[in-house]
Amino acid sequence: MAIDFTLTAQQRDLQLTSRKFAKEVLNDAKAAELLSSPEERFLATKPTYEAMVASGYLRKCIPAPAGGDNAGLIDMAILAEEFYSVNASVTLTMLGTVLGLLPILLGGTPDLCKWLLGPFLKTSGAPLAGFCSSEPGGSANAGSPPPGEGVRTMARREGGNWIINGRKKWVSSATGWNREGADVLCVVCRTDPAAPPDAAISIIAVEGPVTGLVFERAIDTIGHRAHLVPQFGLQNVVTPGHNLLGQEGSGLALTAAAFTGTAALVGIFGVALMRAAFEFALHFARTEKRGGVHPIIEHQAVGYALADAKTTIEAARYLSWRACHALDAQSPAAEELAVEAKIFGSEAAVRVITDLMRVVGIDSYDHEAPFARLLQDALALPIFDGGNMGVRRRQLHMMFRRSDYDSLAACGAT
Repeated sequence: MAIDFTLTAQQRDLQLTSRKFAKEVLNDAKAAELLSSPEERFLATKPTYEAMVASGYLRKCIPAPAGGDNAGLIDMAILAEEFYSVNASVTLTMLGTVLGLLPILLGGTPDLCKWLLGPFLKTSGAPLAGFCSSEPGGSANAGSPPPGEGVRTMARREGGNWIINGRKKWVSSATGWNREGADVLCVVCRTDPAAPPDAAISIIAVEGPVTGLVFERAIDTIGHRAHLVPQFGLQNVVTPGHNLLGQEGSGLALTAAAFTGTAALVGIFGVALMRAAFEFALHFARTEKRGGVHPIIEHQAVGYALADAKTTIEAARYLSWRACHALDAQSPAAEELAVEAKIFGSEAAVRVITDLMRVVGIDSYDHEAPFARLLQDALALPIFDGGNMGVRRRQLHMMFRRSDYDSLAACGAT
C-alpha cells in the first residue's frame, strides 16, 4: 500500500471535536490536581469523566465489533493526543479503563463480552475498569517459576467459582470511586502453581462492587496527580467460573497482547506532553525579549532548540501512528513497532520537556508555567505500561535473538 499520513475527513473531524472538548471541558478539571489527597483529587474529576462518557468518548475507544464506535488504533491515537495534551490525569482514567477492558475484548466469549461491556457502551454514568496486573514487589518477571515468585496472586476453583487471594498495585482506578472496586477488574492470577510459566497464569474478570477488596492506600504519585492508582488486597474474592478470560493458563499471552495494544498509545502520550511544552516555549520565545532588543527566538541557540524539539515531536507521532496502523492491520511487525514507539516517545518526552525548560529559563520553574506538571506526568511514561528497562527493551532483545528475526520487516521491505 502507499504511504500516506493524511487523515480522513472523519479522523480530522475527530481531531477537531476532541481538541474543542479538551479545551472547553478537560482544561477546567486541572484544578482537581491541587487538592490535598489522592482520593480527593480523583473524586473531584468524576463530573469531568462523566462528561467524557456522556459525549461518547468512552464509546469511541471501544471497537465497533464489540458495540462501540472505534474504527482502529489510529483514531485512538488522535483522540488521546488531543485529550492528554490538556489533562493527562482524566485522560488516563478513561484510557486506563479501556486497558481494563482489553482482556475481555481479546479473550472473553461473546456472551461474556456482551454482559461485561454493557455499562461501558452507555453514554451515562462513570464506569471504570482495571487491569490488575502489577503487584507489590514488581511484575517485570510475572512468569518466573520457583524459586522466583512471578505472579503471587492465587486463584483456586471451588465449586463453580474462582476464589482469588492476593495483592495488587498501580492499577488505574481499581478501587473505584468509593473503595468498593471498579465496575470490572481483570485480575492476573496464578491458577496452577505446579505448571510451567506459559500455562500457570490466567486472567479472571471480577464484577464490582467487589466483596473482599481491601483498600491499603492510594499512591501519592509524582505526576497524574488526579488519577487514582491504589494498592489493595483481594481476600477470598468470589467470581463465577465462566469469568475466565481465554483459556486457563493463557494469562501471560493475553497480558502481552493487551499491553502491545497500548504501547503505541504511550508513545502518543509523550507526543501530547511535548506538544504542550513546545507550544508554550514557542509563544514565550516569540514574545519575550528577556531585557534585550529582540524576542529571544531571534537567537540561533533558541531557534535550534525549538527545531530539535519539533523534529522529535513529529518523529514520535509518526512512529506511533505507524505502529497503530501495523496493529490495526495485524502486521507481523506490529509488536516491534509498538514497543519502539513506546520507548522512543516516552523517553523523548522527558528529554524534550527538559530542553524546552532551558529555552524559557528560570520562569519555567514557576508553577504558572506548565513545565512542572508536564514533566511530572512525563516521568511516568518510561516506567509504566511495561517499564522500558524491565520489560520493553527485553521484548526487543528477545525478538532480535530469534533465528527468524528479519530486521527489515518493520519497514515493510521484505
